Amino acid sequence: MTSDQRFVIVGGGLAAAKLAEALRSNDFPGSVTLIGAEEHLPYERPPLSKEHLLGKKELPEFTVEPSQWYRDHHIDVRVGTTVTAIDRSAKTVELPDGSTVPYDKLALATGSTPRRLPIPGADTPNVYTLRTIADSDTLIELFKDARRLAIIGAGWIGLEVAAAARTHGVEVTVLESADQPLLAALGPEMGAVFADLHRAHGVDLRLGTQVSEITTHNGGAAVLADGIRLADGSTVAADAILVAVGAAPNTELAVAAGLDVDGGVLVGANLATSDPDIVAVGDIAAQQHPVLERRIRVEHWANALNQPAVAAATMLGKQASYDRLPYFFTDQYDLGMEYTGYAAPGDYDRVVVRGDLAEREFVAFWLDAERRVLAGMNVNVWDVTERIKELILAGEPVDPERLADPSIPL
Repeated sequence: MTSDQRFVIVGGGLAAAKLAEALRSNDFPGSVTLIGAEEHLPYERPPLSKEHLLGKKELPEFTVEPSQWYRDHHIDVRVGTTVTAIDRSAKTVELPDGSTVPYDKLALATGSTPRRLPIPGADTPNVYTLRTIADSDTLIELFKDARRLAIIGAGWIGLEVAAAARTHGVEVTVLESADQPLLAALGPEMGAVFADLHRAHGVDLRLGTQVSEITTHNGGAAVLADGIRLADGSTVAADAILVAVGAAPNTELAVAAGLDVDGGVLVGANLATSDPDIVAVGDIAAQQHPVLERRIRVEHWANALNQPAVAAATMLGKQASYDRLPYFFTDQYDLGMEYTGYAAPGDYDRVVVRGDLAEREFVAFWLDAERRVLAGMNVNVWDVTERIKELILAGEPVDPERLADPSIPL
């Protein structure tokens, strides 16, 4: 490592900040430039649909590092700046004013963008998505005035916003095309737990529902959404609408630069892309996972938090491998949950429940046909994540009846 080396990080979220931290903690003496599109310093996103939306945390509390840290560690931070192109042959990134920033190693941490619905009315001003602090602040203000919120999509964002809205006293209708909420993430067995949870808190949850149009009216100064028309012709009235139908990885730069992309930027175990001088982390990284022995792309906080240490080592020419199991968490009403592992639809044979399902105080395990644990989810049960990891990594068959018995230690 030499002091004249130039490392550039494209992205302004948690992954970008942790990568800058990791480079300096590894005593990298060269220049580090962090270029982020948002006007804010990098911050964590989970509070946007959780604590911040509930009024429990403000932005400084989940900003990764204060401005002084970047000054002290000689990080050139350029907020409100979008990289428009990567020139791999010249080893530069281009900015909107036509200027370029040279790099010896480049990290892509560009995150993802909420998906929009290709239906009439989707671009109406009071149809919202949630990705940034500005989006979250807008929803907080909305909760003060709106009586009825309609949410399209019963994934993590949709359900967390529904919980926050109900806590603020807003009437909530959630429309989901699948037969259960969180079906792709948890399957029907555990999706039903979240369906019951939200209905118990007064959410009008409609499953197997197709949305055909967002209806509008002339609100004077602007055309505003006033409801949703379903495929069967019925309507749902609303003062505001949240579209929460997933997010698309921001791979446009990578595609234009000729990197290998297939549903995400393809990276190896060390997070290097098809160009050895470029790494990718966070939402955009479709990694060949060394433990799961498959390619996965995970849009969760834990990857943005932990992948950068491996990416930094790779940029510094060290041997490194990202082998952590996927992990995510949620807080909705009085339910707290952690999920560890990976059990895609069709991968598992059964779900074993350990504890009290009705009281929402249990651990669920996803088992394959050979009775090996693929994943575990603890709901209002704590300090078991490490045990769950051990069961998954052991790769050995388990006795489902013993696994379900809380009197037998994990």
